[in-house]
Amino acid sequence: MQLMLPSARREEGGKQPCIKLWKFDIRLPFIHYEWEIPEMLQACVVFMTGTSATVYLQDLFGLSFYMALSIIFVHELLYMVNNTMGDPLIGGWITPAVPLITAFLLNFEGVERIWALTSMELVLGLMYVILGVTGIATKLIDICPQSLKAGILIGSGIAACIGPYGFKTVAAGGKGFFMYPISWSIGCAFGLFLLFSNGFDKVKFTSKNPIIKLLTKAGFVPSIILGGILAMIIGEVPLPDFSSVTSVFFNPLPGLGWVMGNFSILGVGINMGILVQTIPMAIMCYVIAFGDIVGGTAFLEDTKRYRTDEYIDVNPDRTNICCGIRNLIEAFFSPTCTMSGPLWSAMTVSVAERYKTGKENMYSIFGGSCTFNTTKWICQLILPLVCLIQPILPLAMAQTLMIQAFGCFYVGINMCRTNTERGVAGITASAIAICPNPSYGLFVGIILCIVMEIFNMNKKERRENIEEGIDIYLSSVHAELENEDAKQAAKAAKKAAK
Repeated sequence: MQLMLPSARREEGGKQPCIKLWKFDIRLPFIHYEWEIPEMLQACVVFMTGTSATVYLQDLFGLSFYMALSIIFVHELLYMVNNTMGDPLIGGWITPAVPLITAFLLNFEGVERIWALTSMELVLGLMYVILGVTGIATKLIDICPQSLKAGILIGSGIAACIGPYGFKTVAAGGKGFFMYPISWSIGCAFGLFLLFSNGFDKVKFTSKNPIIKLLTKAGFVPSIILGGILAMIIGEVPLPDFSSVTSVFFNPLPGLGWVMGNFSILGVGINMGILVQTIPMAIMCYVIAFGDIVGGTAFLEDTKRYRTDEYIDVNPDRTNICCGIRNLIEAFFSPTCTMSGPLWSAMTVSVAERYKTGKENMYSIFGGSCTFNTTKWICQLILPLVCLIQPILPLAMAQTLMIQAFGCFYVGINMCRTNTERGVAGITASAIAICPNPSYGLFVGIILCIVMEIFNMNKKERRENIEEGIDIYLSSVHAELENEDAKQAAKAAKKAAK
């Protein structure tokens, strides 16, 4: 059963219906896209990852949990801006920048710390909007060498693996493998099997088994449920505690009233001296977010090859503008320490992988993206759900980061066409993952690209290299799949002939 009105149907190969407004394609639930039950269920499980941002607000500013939850309420609501305005990416934090932001804010005390946070988000929002409106964002991605794009993607994957939710030891602050060795291993293995394994790929497109069909539609939710239940059974995480729940629904309005008067530009204004100090930090945040835009754009371009029934308009300028709007609104009304970024890689991968399985499983990619973000916001208002999911939050986050890492590796590695590009991508990725400031790694990659690839090229060769690089990696991503499809077609023909 398709949960949408007739107005949500499109012509074969066309764009999903929308209200066109400048660079934006406005879409409303049911009217312009289908409500997707699997993404709704995923959101009910993983919504707590966004809520964990309350910890940063409590630690840095001394806010109560419910005051911080009121701020995150606005942050989660604004995730719907991108999808509603036509961007198919699922937005997220600028995650690698969070430790840098925290260290920067600790240089200030009292109201100066609030000025630093609001100014940083204001400058970042303006950067997003200016680069998006002028069209510079698309040009930056088009001229970005393949090796640099690949290095950013692979570096993001390495950072996830060596980070606290990957293979870092408990003594060093790890909350992944070494804290939950059994549930983490089984949950991650099952999630990767469902989304990426050759064995499951061979059956999920053709099998009529109802269990396999259900697993195909559910993304990586079964792996989170399996990991969480197993962790509770063996004692790796505690059982949920509902003793503190006094009501079903959370009311954020009292908290937001205080926030707008005491914790925003509207309430405390702007200090120009501190604003100037935040500019370098905002630039570093954008450099990291630019990598997410590169990765998200590359992944969706790859996804488009699997479905010819829908045209997906991937526009980095629109992504920048939407992210800018989100950060500006937060700066003026309810700032957050995580900033508003363009991509939650794990969920974008999850939705895209289910989307690839065909129209009967997901009619439009906007159905999956918009349903997920809308449900995630609603779930944050249901207090019993918060208490139910809270014990497995670190484990769930660890699994999503591993899925993100795998997706970054398999797309990034296939983007490289020559040994030189592979070498540049490898060093760039390592520098991005290991350097305390990821912008150092990006600088290393730029210098390597100039020295190893661009130096001694004439103008025509540079232009041809850029144009060739935009699409060539996509063909390599599908080479193995096409070979497998050809083999299966040949077997089917022989069987039919007999």
